[in-house]
Amino acid sequence: MIEPAFPERALQAMPRSPLQFYFDFSSPYSYIASEWVAAVAARHGRPVQWHAILLGVTFQAAELKAPVAYPLKRDYVLRDFARSAYFAGLPYRQPSAFPIATQNAARVFWWLHAQDPARAVAWAKAGLRAYFTRDVALNDESQLKTLAQECGLDPDAAQAAWHEPQWKERLRAANEAAIAAGVFGAPFFIIDGESFWGNDRQAQIERWLSSGPFKDLV
Repeated sequence: MIEPAFPERALQAMPRSPLQFYFDFSSPYSYIASEWVAAVAARHGRPVQWHAILLGVTFQAAELKAPVAYPLKRDYVLRDFARSAYFAGLPYRQPSAFPIATQNAARVFWWLHAQDPARAVAWAKAGLRAYFTRDVALNDESQLKTLAQECGLDPDAAQAAWHEPQWKERLRAANEAAIAAGVFGAPFFIIDGESFWGNDRQAQIERWLSSGPFKDLV
């Protein structure tokens, strides 16, 4: 009997495409999603590729504004940030300044990513936790340097990186690539070409990863 070119056991052993995870350091829902995305992906044999982006850029491309910019939405979303974190079993403290510019934290992410993606992910998690549980102002250079030191980074090297044109350009390219992929908010997930927007997509993502495309949609 001639075995097929790609026997089932070989296909099962082949690596599966990563779950693409787009986040902004100033997004509360990104903070919550950052705490569950790796575990959900791992349950289904998927790695996660993290992408630091700037929501302001995607909002501009999509002709949107931040939810808190709408008076009718502001009180609701501020309440929902805390409620969603509580529901997920996570600590949460509404930052005193919100939203803030996070380009420097994002540039450090891409600087680290070029060296070791795992260190970049660790920085992302530390930055999100610092902002949304300790009110560390990621837009303040002195506080960002202190956070870098807490994370085992050379704070002066981190500061140099966020001023370096190379990493400014890398973040700009990441924003453009995200928009080209259809990203218009955060957290945003792309799985095998299928897009999911929002922390509240977790159950759908879990099912999609376990059973594939929903039959009624294809």
